[in-house]
Amino acid sequence: MAYDYDLFVIGAGSGGLASSKRAASYGARVAIAENDLVGGTCVIRGCVPKKLMVYASHFSHLYKDAVGYGWSEVEPQFDWSKLVTAVDTEVKRLSQLHISFLEKAGVELIQGYAKFVDAHTVEVGDRKITADKILIAVGGKAVRPDIPGIEHSIISDDMFLLPEQPKRFAVWGGGYIAVEFASILNGLGSEVTEIIRRDLILRGFDEDIRASIQEGMGNHGVNFRLNTTVESIEKVEEGLKINLSGENAEPLVVDALLCATGRKPKLDGLMLENAGVETIGGAIAVTQDSRTTQSNIFAVGDCTDRVNLTPVAIAEGRAFADTEFGHTPQAISHENIATAVFSQPEACTVGMTEGQAREKFGDAVRCYRARFRPMFHSLTGAEEKVTMKLIVESNTDRVLGAHMVGKDAAELIQGVAIAVTMGATKRDFDATMGIHPTSGEEFVTLR
Repeated sequence: MAYDYDLFVIGAGSGGLASSKRAASYGARVAIAENDLVGGTCVIRGCVPKKLMVYASHFSHLYKDAVGYGWSEVEPQFDWSKLVTAVDTEVKRLSQLHISFLEKAGVELIQGYAKFVDAHTVEVGDRKITADKILIAVGGKAVRPDIPGIEHSIISDDMFLLPEQPKRFAVWGGGYIAVEFASILNGLGSEVTEIIRRDLILRGFDEDIRASIQEGMGNHGVNFRLNTTVESIEKVEEGLKINLSGENAEPLVVDALLCATGRKPKLDGLMLENAGVETIGGAIAVTQDSRTTQSNIFAVGDCTDRVNLTPVAIAEGRAFADTEFGHTPQAISHENIATAVFSQPEACTVGMTEGQAREKFGDAVRCYRARFRPMFHSLTGAEEKVTMKLIVESNTDRVLGAHMVGKDAAELIQGVAIAVTMGATKRDFDATMGIHPTSGEEFVTLR
């Protein structure tokens, strides 16, 4: 049968863009459908605009820190409108840039939402399109609990377009998104309260790292309502009244509440049943090579709910294209994936947590830790601490995990991640000369 395209991709986010361009480079006829700005969550309403806001939030601390180095005090003024306008402009520029990349690669962009008609046919608007292979890369979306007044809350998508800065800001949740936006708004001068159901943020991270980030955020001025949850939200004259339950149940009145309690695959309207594509737990079921229950249909990225990170979606997308169109089978490992939390203080991690290591290797696990004031703050007087940790399996001396909380943690761990992925030992770390004076040298001097 003659198809319109060799590959049709649904979703022009990180995974879809990477796979479509790679497939086209092998000579495949490729089209990609997108009903929003090209770029996906990362470019439009995730990693990129968030990181720009993170940068903006750092300046308030730098103004204070400069005084210890002899600079005179200043009273800076922050313009929220200027920031969100600049961020939106950059997002749109990047989206257009990705469109140009598709054009150069020879990938046809089709504007609209695609849904399945059958295993080889999709419908976009009033157009029916056939393809030999179809890749689903639609990403995920924020979800909100069903409680009274939840419609008064906002989600992370809304943060980049708020017309005014909320002076009293609450965040409900303890994951990446909640922690990062709590830090951003705090750094920009808002009064911030983070509401979490447990006693520590960032479930799943190493316990020392969780505690260090939470302590650092508290030192920066973020208020925590621990072991507490939201029961209802009311619109009142003073703003939003948040009714709580748990250990810290006193009602809270704020200007805005960010609901960051979770995300799920964005599968609404795809009509997967028409193509015989099955889901498990609300995510598209795939094999290791990203193949769905329909042999010619594949899925990558957050819609599969494996490891929901931009670089992972890109790697999965390229591996799919290399395997199916480049005839060079590629396998993606979902182990030892480094990940960062752009909180204040920043954190990054790769490999196993101490808990995971002890569960697998028991008493053979040894941990090496350092906690110190970074040299930069020797003159500022700020209560800043860096935490570093290596987790080692003593029988082989292999480094199982590396963790850091502190300035530039993500930049440092990116290099360390190479060593962990290669199977470096503690002896390899010890044999490496440090760069002095830096925080990073602590990783090769831990005892």
